[in-house]
Amino acid sequence: MRTKKSTKVIYWITTVIIFLFEGVMPALTSQTQLAKQGIQHLGYPQYFGNAFVIFKVLGTLVLIIPQIPNRIKEWAYAGFAFDFIFASISIWAVDGLSFLTFFPLIILVILIVSYITHEKLIRNKIYAQNSNTGKHPVSAMAQ
Repeated sequence: MRTKKSTKVIYWITTVIIFLFEGVMPALTSQTQLAKQGIQHLGYPQYFGNAFVIFKVLGTLVLIIPQIPNRIKEWAYAGFAFDFIFASISIWAVDGLSFLTFFPLIILVILIVSYITHEKLIRNKIYAQNSNTGKHPVSAMAQ
């Protein structure tokens, strides 16, 4: 079961990185002058930044709390994927092509690794539960 352990480690490292970058940092810095200027620079209204931070914090909590149902976690993963893609597009539209344009896409790769390892852990858990009960794993996943 070495791969299961390494999958868990990779999952938690990538998920904690997302939690820190998208939950903790925005919560601590969203009301700074620099953050407000960044929102304004991209052409978004000020209230957009405040609402965005609330959704980011809630989304990261959904990802980090194990008891949250997987269906809700999938919505959070999708929301963050859209966030990173559109952040990259916004930066490119306003500032042109630079490292900052690609930074959200780098975080998107981390998010994708978190998602893939999360799905792998779920499949392993379902397989282990069904191998103990004698059910076929594929038919159990469809339920």
